[in-house]
Amino acid sequence: MSQTSDSCLDTWMGREALAEAMIPVIGRLYRENNVVTSIHGRSLINKSTMNILKAHRFARRMSKDELLLEETAPLLNTLAGLELGAAAIDIARLNQKFKEEGNGATLEEFLRSELADIVGKRGGDDRTSTDVVLYGFGRIGRLLARLLVEKAGGGHGLRLRAIVVRRGSDNDLLKRASLLRRDSVHGSFEGTIRVDEEANTITANGVRIQVIYSNDPATIDYTAYGINNALVVDNTGRWRDAEGLSQHLQSKGAARVLLTAPGKGELKNIVHGINHGTIEDTDTIVSAASCTTNAITPVLKALNDKFGVIHGHVETVHSFTNDQNLIDNFHKGDRRGRSAALNMVITETGAAKAVAKALPELLGKLTGSSIRVPTPDVSLAILNLSLENGTTKDEVNNYLREMSLHSDLRKQIDYIDSPEVVSTDFVGSRRAGIVDGLATVSTDKNLVVYVWYDNEFGYSCQVVRVMEEMAGVNPPSFPAKESAKALAAIAV
Repeated sequence: MSQTSDSCLDTWMGREALAEAMIPVIGRLYRENNVVTSIHGRSLINKSTMNILKAHRFARRMSKDELLLEETAPLLNTLAGLELGAAAIDIARLNQKFKEEGNGATLEEFLRSELADIVGKRGGDDRTSTDVVLYGFGRIGRLLARLLVEKAGGGHGLRLRAIVVRRGSDNDLLKRASLLRRDSVHGSFEGTIRVDEEANTITANGVRIQVIYSNDPATIDYTAYGINNALVVDNTGRWRDAEGLSQHLQSKGAARVLLTAPGKGELKNIVHGINHGTIEDTDTIVSAASCTTNAITPVLKALNDKFGVIHGHVETVHSFTNDQNLIDNFHKGDRRGRSAALNMVITETGAAKAVAKALPELLGKLTGSSIRVPTPDVSLAILNLSLENGTTKDEVNNYLREMSLHSDLRKQIDYIDSPEVVSTDFVGSRRAGIVDGLATVSTDKNLVVYVWYDNEFGYSCQVVRVMEEMAGVNPPSFPAKESAKALAAIAV
């Protein structure tokens, strides 16, 4: 029997009340215990009542069942009473595992067992803090700043200490702060920003960021600002090889360098989730590859592991970038001199070949090309593949959906099967790529998969994950293992 209007509203208000009651619990876990809670990878920190309700509703798209606040509310309250140490906890996956493997235990008994390594350690955090310097403050630099401020927590982990830019005007500092505060694509900064022109600092949600003006990456004394053994993130793209990037290491206080662009020569190109385990303590310069390489490599790995990829072609429909001209003018690159706002522009991409740097088993198997289009953000990769093993659309989609939920690639791969989504729906996605299940085409051994990606924010999230690996500041993650049912679903 369908609900009446009054009962429907009563149900909604009851769910609102539960979500409202969650907010202080989520906040205390974060501030007092250094515990970051999420729902299928979507953080609950500093979220509104409506955001929490939407996250629970979103879980239905991921796992077919809506996540019930009547289940997560007591779970959160129980977590709050366990005096936990630092951790990242996915309450949706933890709740699912309790329902599947609780075996008659009470919720508290299950959680004490599942989180035994951190129970009773109240805020205990073995991580050391790592100073971070953003060299360049453009599209990626500012998004990295937002993410690092968001993750500041109790001061453990990555600590954004400074940005380095070339002075553009007399009121440069105010303009930099304004660009951090307002973004035409990603919206307003979540929080408060203050500028101290005398000290040359920007303070965002309590994070004091020193603004350093320099034209030379080799002559900065970071120690003069109390910055030591810093991870310098080069967002300029000006230097792509070890020789050029090594200039950063000549500056006092700099210890390691991460490039937010494809690296040249022998530099390790890291796609988090694929080859981040190859980062060694001796690696002082590393590349985080490109946005497209990060978007397609996890999906290609999943497909290659399951079906085998013989060869394929990757076509990217990519939003325009600052490298193009707004109106027709000279450009050293072919076609990029034509107006980015008025044209689709065929251009080259090295992303397909770059996949092999992170996933050597696909060496020589992929070609690629790109079309720049008049949108400011969110791109689309079309993977046209020939497979070793035949399959069907349903099999591929079910497999990729399960990979997005329960595999080691769940932070990289997302999945959606809505018939109404368009590019702007993926602005702000924290996954490297989102598989559009309804667009999948499969004819036995020929497969076409469409992968959306926020080439700015999704990529920035991948960069932060690489930074955390380089700094060794990842907190333990729970549930540490998937349920047996979930692992079986991936294997089918």
